[in-house]
Amino acid sequence: MSKPGKIRRIRNIGIMAHIDAGKTTVTERILYYTGRSYKMGEVHNGKAVMDWMPEEQERGITITSAVTTCPWRNHDIHIIDTPGHVDFTIEVERSLRVLDGAIAVFCAVGGVEPQSETVWRQADKYHVPRIAFINKMDRMGADFWGTVQMMRDKLGTVPLPVQIPLGEEDTFQGVVSLIDQSAVIWRDDTLGAEFDIVDIIPPLVQETDKARQQMIETLAEFDDELMEHYLEGKEISPEAIRTSIRRATLQLHATPVLCGAALRNKGIQPLLDAIVDFLPSPLDVPPIQGVDPLNGGIIHRNGNNSEPLAALVFKIWVDNGRKLSFLRIYSGILHSDAEVYNATRGQKEKIYRLMKMHANKKENIRQAGTGDIIAAVGLRWASTGDSLCDEEHPIVLEPPEYYQPVISAAIEPRTREDQEKLENSLKNLSLEDPTFRYKLEEDTGQMIISGMGELHLEILVNRLERQYNVHVNMGKPQVVYKETIKKPAEAKGQFLREINGVKHFGSVSLLLKPLARGKGFQFSARTPILTIPEAMFPVIQKAVKNASLTGGNWGYPMVDIHVELTGGSCDANNPSELAMSVAASNAFREGVHRAGSLLLEPLMSVEVAVPEDFVGKVIEDLNARRGRIEKITSRGKVTLVDSQVSLSRMFGYSTDLRSATQGRATFTMQFSHYDVIQDRKKQ
Repeated sequence: MSKPGKIRRIRNIGIMAHIDAGKTTVTERILYYTGRSYKMGEVHNGKAVMDWMPEEQERGITITSAVTTCPWRNHDIHIIDTPGHVDFTIEVERSLRVLDGAIAVFCAVGGVEPQSETVWRQADKYHVPRIAFINKMDRMGADFWGTVQMMRDKLGTVPLPVQIPLGEEDTFQGVVSLIDQSAVIWRDDTLGAEFDIVDIIPPLVQETDKARQQMIETLAEFDDELMEHYLEGKEISPEAIRTSIRRATLQLHATPVLCGAALRNKGIQPLLDAIVDFLPSPLDVPPIQGVDPLNGGIIHRNGNNSEPLAALVFKIWVDNGRKLSFLRIYSGILHSDAEVYNATRGQKEKIYRLMKMHANKKENIRQAGTGDIIAAVGLRWASTGDSLCDEEHPIVLEPPEYYQPVISAAIEPRTREDQEKLENSLKNLSLEDPTFRYKLEEDTGQMIISGMGELHLEILVNRLERQYNVHVNMGKPQVVYKETIKKPAEAKGQFLREINGVKHFGSVSLLLKPLARGKGFQFSARTPILTIPEAMFPVIQKAVKNASLTGGNWGYPMVDIHVELTGGSCDANNPSELAMSVAASNAFREGVHRAGSLLLEPLMSVEVAVPEDFVGKVIEDLNARRGRIEKITSRGKVTLVDSQVSLSRMFGYSTDLRSATQGRATFTMQFSHYDVIQDRKKQ
């Protein structure tokens, strides 16, 4: 059984970054230097341990988050390597929900890129302490201090460099530790496994002293004891500095910054030391908060094994037809062959096996305790976001936030055999990925799949063929539109029918009001409404919500709308849920008809990195797509053009951009928000 001492030696961390910043390479080096793997995996040749899916190996990108555990300085580091591509941002979201700390990897050339900002905000939402690793210091154009400044400007954090680079670009050979005032130089002939700690060379002494003083002054802002020593001119020991950095990191006051070149095997061992020294153990994070499903009260569970079980399912993976549920245990002990209570669904579940994961490899274990991240076999009903606990002490934990799909496409099976297997295969894929949806279009008989982007849908279709042997043809991707109402409107719906000799009667009056963009769907009931039993309010709310999803005047889901129940009536002696539900749906549809509809489309934030010679062509093309240029920033020889463009006008942009810039420009695109279509009308 895990004791507090062992729990204190656990680090649950994620590695997050913009695509191509090098986070999987960093992870591979961590596995090698900790002895977890005996050969370095490389992304560029499809041999990365953590990128084990065929689609990942072929494309050289991370698609699904992978879990592993490795030892360092008598600590167990549980690592989740997350995707950098915006289409797979749900993998980052649900990983951050269960992590205690994170490493943000930045490219020394690209600096803080768009997806870096997205994952940083996700970490802010879950109050996850971070350390930063500025990678690719050996690349042409590497700028350590420029990236530090971008962290300050774009992320709103207080960067705290604890190292400075020893050389840059092709002269990069190591790092200077500001804490120990020594230089670390890696030996190339040992694949970075060995290094020398030497005195700082004279030309760097002045820069090191200045950077160290700045580090201590920054820490002194958050540490009164350190401030006192500093003002008195006392020598501050490396251990006191480490303690102060740890405290500032855990309290989210500052972000320690390290640097290196993972592909050249430089900078990883000090990063591992920083994980142990600065990031939290499960005992350092606040008690997990949840809701009592019996009375709705707030419950807190301390992170130790003597507390009742509290675990969160953060990921589902279907492996050869077998469902694996990935869990983070926040309190208590979990045994294999145990019976647990799924508080989210109100059902008992049986666990048959527990496993530690190393990417796609599994190791059976008998039990797991507080702080562990494991996989379980046997949970029949569980899905992403469900809470597992002791039935005598139920608790529902906050699930990860999900994102709505913005793009869809029609698929059709090629053969009758494919048709028979299609729906079950899609069901498995949607179990694994909450941002993937599918539905059968009744009018056309087509199967419609929806996701976060063109790449997302393409990967899912590839997985259908590879993993499930289901071959389909996919149509051209289509934008997922939504609707809202133009103005407030009141409406009344009624239902009166005799069914099997029983009279069903219900009448519902609603007031519909438009909301600001991004506010979603809201429901309230005017009180008192004495003519409707209060028990009927949830029935009416559910009916109205379902009606909003089935579409407005154009058949698209309704958003940014507030529905108020203003009145109604029912049979006082025999109130009918069926009648009230149908009456509410009718009232909602009538209200939408009276209010009129506005069609909303997804707008995307697009950032193009382009050489100066082609800036004019890029801006001209974005204007032709009716994009709104928001900012143009010069960064060395590259110009960043930020804009907002309708998703419907971005199909095929990758090819067009390459043609216009001789293949020298790159772009990133992520969902921004839904807004009213300005440039065309839909009849």
